Amino acid sequence: MQMNITFRQFGASDSLKEYAREKVDRVNRLLDRAGEAHVVLSLERHLHHADITIHSGSWVLRGREKSEDMYASIDLAMDKIERQLRRYKDKLKSHHGREKVHHRQDLMNQLSRVRHAVFEMPEELEAAPEAPAAQAAPAPEPAKPAESSPRVLRTTPLTVKVLKVEDAVMQMNLMNNDFYVFQDAETHAMCVVYRRKDGAYGLIEPHAPDEAPAAAGR
Repeated sequence: MQMNITFRQFGASDSLKEYAREKVDRVNRLLDRAGEAHVVLSLERHLHHADITIHSGSWVLRGREKSEDMYASIDLAMDKIERQLRRYKDKLKSHHGREKVHHRQDLMNQLSRVRHAVFEMPEELEAAPEAPAAQAAPAPEPAKPAESSPRVLRTTPLTVKVLKVEDAVMQMNLMNNDFYVFQDAETHAMCVVYRRKDGAYGLIEPHAPDEAPAAAGR
């Protein structure tokens, strides 16, 4: 397995590199197709963050954890990956068995990109107290450019796969995420599957404004 290790906010360590490599190599025996792994180790506010991503065929496995010790963070992140991998081991094998040699090229042809934006409401939009009615209005200040929309703090490109709903749920769990954006293989609509607080799953799917949503049957 090809593996890239990146250190952020602190110096590279050969012992950490070797430790991370040994941990990631352990999952090789559970994977039919192990492509590459990306490990990002960073120090933020005195906490050690480990972000580990493993590509297996067209599937992505991811574990992210933080603690006061980098070795412990690596262990916790890999524990997340291994739990999901063991859960979906049989399904991953069956999917890999159906893949063709040209699968990667077909997948690239189907991919589209969306952008997930994080917004912050500008302070200038906060409501100001009104002047008393009897008080004369103060002289107007020089005009400033009006901010009529929120500021975009960060834009994240997302690769959108064409999947069935059940496969989108599996991919979300393999990445240890709470939601996942995908294109429904049956309806061809852009959808979002998400994890509910009660442990069940929800599905957000679009419909035309003049159409009533279909009854929840999936």
